[in-house]
Amino acid sequence: MNAAAKVCVIIGAGPGNGASLARRFAGAGYRLALCARNVDFINRLAGELDGAEAFAYDASDAKSAAQVLPAIAAALGPIDTLIYNAGAGTFGSLDKITAEDFEHAWRVNALGLFAAAKQVVPAMRERGGGTIIVIGATASIKHGANFTAFTSAKSAQRAMAQSLARHLGRDRIHVGYVIIDGVIDLERTRKVMTDKPDEFFLKPDAIADAVYFLARQDPSAWTFELDLRPFGERW
Repeated sequence: MNAAAKVCVIIGAGPGNGASLARRFAGAGYRLALCARNVDFINRLAGELDGAEAFAYDASDAKSAAQVLPAIAAALGPIDTLIYNAGAGTFGSLDKITAEDFEHAWRVNALGLFAAAKQVVPAMRERGGGTIIVIGATASIKHGANFTAFTSAKSAQRAMAQSLARHLGRDRIHVGYVIIDGVIDLERTRKVMTDKPDEFFLKPDAIADAVYFLARQDPSAWTFELDLRPFGERW
C-alpha cells in the first residue's frame, strides 16, 4: 500500500454505483474508506480492494459524519476526495407519504451531505484543495407527482452542492454534482424490468468512469453539473 496515496471516501458504498466507484478509484491508486450501514457488504468489498477499509456509517444521522470522518482521516490520512453517493426516498404523492418519509429523505440526501462537508472542508482548505462529488438524480430538477419526498430532498441536495461549489471554488475545492437520468443496471432493477434491453440501463462502471473524470479535472476547466443518461433516454 502506498502511504502517500490520496484518500477517497465513498459515503453510500453499496452494490452498483458504490462498488463500481470503489473499484475505479482503487484501480487508480487511491486509498479508500467505504462507508455504509451494510457493514457485511463493505467489509467484503474492502477485502477485494488494495488499500480499502470499511467504516459503519448512517448518512441519515449527522453524528456519523462527526464521528467517522475524523476517524478515517486518522487511520488513512487527509481526505482528498469525498464522493457522496448516499440517497434514499419513499416514493409516493402527498396523499401516500408521511412526514417521517419526507424527513428521512431530507436527512439522507441533504442533511447528510451538509454534515459530511462540514467535516472534510476545513482540512481540504488547509491543504490547498480537494474534491467533493455528489451523486444526484433527475428528481433534483424535474418534480413528478409521485416523488414528493425524494424530489424535495434531491432538490435541496443540488441547491446545497451549487452553493458549496460557489463558496469553495476560491479555496480550490472542486464540488461537482452528477445527475443520474435513467435506471441503473442492478439485479433488483433487472428483476422488475425484465422486458428492457441492455442499452436501456446505465452501467455502474460507466458512471464510475465519468465520476473519476470529474474528480480529476484541471482547475482551469471544472464542471459543476454533469448529466449521465443512456443514449436512448428521453429527456
